[in-house]
Amino acid sequence: MKEFLSFSEEVQEARAKGLPVVALESTIISHGMPYPENVAMAKQCEQIIRDQGAVPATIALMDGKIKIGLDPADLEELGSNPDVVKVSRRDFPYIIASKKIGATTVAATMIAAELAGIKVFATGGIGGVHREGEVTMDISADLQELAQTSVAVVCAGAKSILDIGRTLEYLETNGVPVVGYKTDKFPSFYSRVSEFDVDFRLDTPEEMAQVMDTKWKLGLEGGLIIANPVPAESEFPYEQIESVTQQALAEAHEKGITGKKVTPFLLGKIKELTAGKSLETNIALVYHNAEVAAKLAVAYSKV
Repeated sequence: MKEFLSFSEEVQEARAKGLPVVALESTIISHGMPYPENVAMAKQCEQIIRDQGAVPATIALMDGKIKIGLDPADLEELGSNPDVVKVSRRDFPYIIASKKIGATTVAATMIAAELAGIKVFATGGIGGVHREGEVTMDISADLQELAQTSVAVVCAGAKSILDIGRTLEYLETNGVPVVGYKTDKFPSFYSRVSEFDVDFRLDTPEEMAQVMDTKWKLGLEGGLIIANPVPAESEFPYEQIESVTQQALAEAHEKGITGKKVTPFLLGKIKELTAGKSLETNIALVYHNAEVAAKLAVAYSKV
């Protein structure tokens, strides 16, 4: 797949100089937020990473290539074009061969980041086992990618719309460490907590970098989750967001919404039910993840 990689000038220069690089997904731009907030968010995330001494590499599939690092025109296209396809592992061959525009999910971004030699990736929240997943078998490909692709994913936990307990069980079975950054509790995206604990707590980027380095030097392939709670001033109380999520899930069930359409529908419905406050929380947690991921990338480059 490396022959299909295309690097922006900024990322190419960073690679040549051995500078720390942070991967960023693009589905959050195309499917996670409305326009124009999505493009503004993407640009600000990149700037936050630069401000911390690292180089951002937003990833997408365009013109038959896996683009590692996007220019402003690319971000605008991803944020405003309704024909952008949500891409996971299975979709790479078709989207690249047909030269369609593809926005990368957590799984797809991990694949591209590993190909490009990028070890740290900032996102919003990971996918996981959906509620009633034991019946529907609706399990995000993100989890399998975390089991096999050696990239550290900085996230605000798993999205609150998911079955967090079963998601953590899946990760445990596949040997994926869930590290809490300055927290003992696994965050649930909009909230700083959930009913579940993390595997390990670490309080500095340097400690996390050492764990990453040790894991891969031991030959233990696969990713790590760096669970980074949303800032306290921007969070929703866990009980409140759970109530709203239940309402959104009930409506999705009534309308027969399934597959790829579930997450965008639920996030949109939660935004509606919270009068837009959930979008503000979403943006705040993404910025916080970008900041922590940049600090981690800088620390890991020194290891």
